[in-house]
Amino acid sequence: MSIKICVFTGSRAEYGLLFPLISALKTRSGYTLQILVSGTHLSTEFGLTYKQIEEDGFCINEKVEMLLSADSDTAIVKSTGIALMGYADALSRLNPDWLLLLGDRFEAFAAATAAHLKKIPVVHLHGGEITEGATDDALRHAISKMSYLHFTSTESHRRRVIQLGEEPFRVFNVGAIGIDNIKQLKLLSKAQLEASLNFSIGEDCILVTFHPVTLESHTATAQLHDLLGVLNKFPELKVVFTLPNADAEGRALIEMIRHFVSENQLRAVSFTSLGQLRYLSLMRLVKAVVGNSSSGIIEAPSFGVPTLNIGDRQKGRERAESVLDVSHEPKAIEEGLNKVLSQTFQDFARTVNNPYGNGDSTIKILNILDQFKQPLDLKKTFFDL
Repeated sequence: MSIKICVFTGSRAEYGLLFPLISALKTRSGYTLQILVSGTHLSTEFGLTYKQIEEDGFCINEKVEMLLSADSDTAIVKSTGIALMGYADALSRLNPDWLLLLGDRFEAFAAATAAHLKKIPVVHLHGGEITEGATDDALRHAISKMSYLHFTSTESHRRRVIQLGEEPFRVFNVGAIGIDNIKQLKLLSKAQLEASLNFSIGEDCILVTFHPVTLESHTATAQLHDLLGVLNKFPELKVVFTLPNADAEGRALIEMIRHFVSENQLRAVSFTSLGQLRYLSLMRLVKAVVGNSSSGIIEAPSFGVPTLNIGDRQKGRERAESVLDVSHEPKAIEEGLNKVLSQTFQDFARTVNNPYGNGDSTIKILNILDQFKQPLDLKKTFFDL
C-alpha cells in the first residue's frame, strides 16, 4: 500500500531546505508525494516562488492563498485564520496519510493545526529549537505538540522535544536537512554565479539577510537603519541582500534595503529570492553572512564561512564557534564586522565543526518513515521526565 505524504511549504527558504527530501519522496517506492503550497510562494510581492517548485519538476497538488498584503501583527493574525480555512479544504481534498512540514512560521502553524484537528498525523522537522526573539519560538513548540513524528537537527533539540512530553520512540535526531543541499547540489562557480546575478561579487563580499525581531514592537526599522549605517563605513565591501519574509514590519525593511541599493548600485544588490542553488553558491563565496537569519547559523558553518549574528532573533539557537553574536548597536556591529572579516577569524571559521550534522538527513528520515505505517494510534502518552 502506498503512503500518501503531503509536504507543506509556505516560503522560499523552507522549500529550499525541504528540496532534497521532496526529491527523494518523489521516487521513493511505497510513497505518493503530494505538495501543498501557500504563503509567500503565491505572492507577486515576494516573487511568485511557486514557479520555482514547478521548474524543479514537481507537481503542486494544492495552492492556498492566505497572505494579506499588510505589514502589521493584525494582518499576520488574519492571514493565519484565512490559512486555517483554506488548509482545511485542501487537506480534505488531498486526504493524506501524513502531513510533513518544517519549522515554525505562522503558515506552518496553521497547517499543523488543520491537520491535527482533522486527525492527520504530522511529521515535524526542526522542532526543539529556541529563537527567543521571535514569535516563531512558541509556534514551533506548539507544532511539536501537534505532531506525531519528530526529526530534530541536534541531540539537544531532540532532548528538548522529549522534555515537552513527546515519547522518545517518536523523536529522532537526524541533523539539519539544509546541510544535505550543501553536500548534494553542484554549486555554481564564481563566474557562473556572477553571470546569473548580473553582479560582480569581487573578492570582498558579504551576504546580508535581516528579518524583524517579531517579539519586539517597532524596532526593526531602527535596527536595520543602524546596520545600513555601519555598511556605509565599509565602502569597499560588496553587499548582496536577500529580502525579508512576510513578517510584521517586513515590508518596511524591504523598502529600506531597496533605497540603500539604489544609492549604492556599484556595490550592492538585492533579491526577493535567489533560489537554493544560487543562495548556497553565494554563501560559499562570501567573506561573511551578516544579519539574523537561521541560515547563517545552520548552513554557513558547513562552508567554513563566518557569521555575524545581530540582535536577539536567533537567541538561544545552538551554534558553531564561527558564529559571532553582537547587539544591534552600531558600535557592536562595526566591531563585529571588522572581526569576522579579519584574516584570523576567516582562518578560524574554516576549522570549526558544525553541530547540525553531515548532510545525511534525507536518508535517515526516509528509513525512519518506513518503520511507521498506517493506521496509527494518534492517542499519544505524555512522557513525563
